[in-house]
Amino acid sequence: MVVPSACNEAQVGEIADIVLMPGDPLRAEYIANRYLEDAFCFNRVRNMLGFTGMYQGKRISVMGHGMGIPSIGLYVDDLFTYYGVKGVIRIGSAGGLSPDLKLRDVVIAMSASTNSNFASQYDFPGTLAPTADYGMLRAAVGHGEDLKASVVVGPVFTSDTFENARKDANARYRDMGMLAVDMETAGLYMIAAHKRKLALSILTISDHVFTGEGLSALERQESFHEMMEIALKTAWDFS
Repeated sequence: MVVPSACNEAQVGEIADIVLMPGDPLRAEYIANRYLEDAFCFNRVRNMLGFTGMYQGKRISVMGHGMGIPSIGLYVDDLFTYYGVKGVIRIGSAGGLSPDLKLRDVVIAMSASTNSNFASQYDFPGTLAPTADYGMLRAAVGHGEDLKASVVVGPVFTSDTFENARKDANARYRDMGMLAVDMETAGLYMIAAHKRKLALSILTISDHVFTGEGLSALERQESFHEMMEIALKTAWDFS
């Protein structure tokens, strides 16, 4: 049987309609083992692990996407184009910018500004403002309230650089109302808009840019349970 993607060995039909996507493939494995029943691994190419299983009676997939817009862009585009996926929910970490955010707070990204040139491919005659799917966003907020999680909704900034040579950049993002900074959300939202698909980015604050507080790599991999459960319940709603 022909596999449609060079980066995903899954057969057509093995991936669910809604895919949860953490940056770290080990977090995808952790979610599959902890939350999904009868899960099987559909992808091991480049160790970008992907799994499909059952969550409360519905089929849901989870797959890593790597770091940065080029990486998430590659995997998400394949999912939308070749595997018929309807929607992607990014579940990742982010650096806090707002002084009101604490470690492990959950940020649901309403929109994402960026310094990436990714949008140039669309030849959009203006400044593209990529946003979440409102239905998914509304559902996620409701699930966060049900879980009594500390959830904040608003704009985030997606950066092409982990360390910005411009030292005042993060302060300027904060002063324009950006809640947090990540490296993928804007790309996900642009691809979803172009493909007419659903997309949402749910982020846990793993470190704070201005206080210097942060979580360990293992804590990032295994302790973001509120974000995971909000995403799973939202995926269930749209499956």
